[in-house]
Amino acid sequence: MIWIIFIAVMILSMIVQNTLQSRFRKYSKVPLPNGMSGAEVATKMLHDNGIYDVKVIPTNGMLTDHYNPVTKTVALSEGVYSSRSVAAAAVAAHECGHAVQNAAGYAPLKMRSALVPVVSFASNIVQWILLLGIIMVNSFPALLWVGIGLFAMTTLFSVITLPVEVNASTRAVAWLSNAGITDYQTQPLAIDALKWAAYTYVIAAIGSLATLLYYISIALGGRRD
Repeated sequence: MIWIIFIAVMILSMIVQNTLQSRFRKYSKVPLPNGMSGAEVATKMLHDNGIYDVKVIPTNGMLTDHYNPVTKTVALSEGVYSSRSVAAAAVAAHECGHAVQNAAGYAPLKMRSALVPVVSFASNIVQWILLLGIIMVNSFPALLWVGIGLFAMTTLFSVITLPVEVNASTRAVAWLSNAGITDYQTQPLAIDALKWAAYTYVIAAIGSLATLLYYISIALGGRRD
């Protein structure tokens, strides 16, 4: 059963990633009614929410956009920072949604931020511990449970990420409409783009949970060769 889930997650992940990239390319060709760039949209959203200590900066790559609460920056990728498209506005507003969450003390974001050091540590060693734990499952079963505990932290991080990302998108689409950045023709496109972006986090969480259950089944003696 677990392998069916793994295969399904892999297929769904490919579908979602391909669709997301396709939507982004498509909506990147649709201009905003007011002609603002992604950087300008981001700056306006921050200022409209009373946030003036966060800088909007460019970063390399495609769909590498992110908000960093430590450096107080919203980094926008090459296809977003200077682009004057619906896709750029949606992505820029979404990342600023995280800055708004941070300023408002949004609880799931605070929980996710608190897990970052733990997940960073766990991700560096968890695969090795799990591998050794599986090899030594009969002679030293505790080692596998240690690995499972570390992997559980990464799974928890993935699950907590879901409401954080969905809430950021909800804030983004509401602001885009209220601020007059999008209109009745472009608002549905922005919503669609962010919807497919959210699906990537859903798939990641499901995949992480399925993997966690697989390791638990091995620890409990449920492995099937």
